[in-house]
Amino acid sequence: MTAPVPRRVTEMERRNLRDRVYDLILEMLLDGDVEPGARLSIDTLARQLDVSPTPVREAMVQLERTELVTREALRGYRVAPPLGPDQLDELFAARLMLEVEAARLATPHAADLLADLRAAHDRHQDWAQRIAASMRSGTASVRDMQEYFAADADFHEVILRAAGNRYIMSMHADLGALTHRMRQAVLRGANDVEEAHAEHAAIIDAFDSEDPEAPAAAMRAHIEGVRDRSWREADGDPLR
Repeated sequence: MTAPVPRRVTEMERRNLRDRVYDLILEMLLDGDVEPGARLSIDTLARQLDVSPTPVREAMVQLERTELVTREALRGYRVAPPLGPDQLDELFAARLMLEVEAARLATPHAADLLADLRAAHDRHQDWAQRIAASMRSGTASVRDMQEYFAADADFHEVILRAAGNRYIMSMHADLGALTHRMRQAVLRGANDVEEAHAEHAAIIDAFDSEDPEAPAAAMRAHIEGVRDRSWREADGDPLR
């Protein structure tokens, strides 16, 4: 009888395993299970997740690109520290330049983007209400947080796409990991969620108005609002 040929793991299966491991480690990081600066051992994580070190190593390379973890030569990976005041200053300066200009460029296309913007806002509202309620009851989950962050990002993406500038889109995408870390830092209570949602509503009203300057002004007010809330979390000084 011919011995069975061992089944090979397909590329799709490897990718699915790597993505699953990535999601599990990401959840651990977002849930605060490990402190900033803590060492992340690939072998220990592999044992905890009951997988080989290879998908863990691949997931860590992906996570390094998000800047949620850092790699030190000969020492391995560590959880990245929170964004400091200087990083926040630079991040928000870049966001103001890119997103306020994107809102200005998108303004002539307001009639075309409003339906998508309202749909994104409705999704953001659903998750904002869910997150605000779960924060008040102390039951907010990591998965719900991720969905809320995704809905927030989708709202901004509608405007960036409508701006029609591939280079602004590319530069904004490069800020994605830092923006994600900033969102984690600033989201500390139901009030933060409600303020961000109200600012999004004001942006929609601005695009729906007859004032060609209103969308850029509303976007500036929103990003400055998020910046002020982030500063309060970073060093307790909202005015700087």
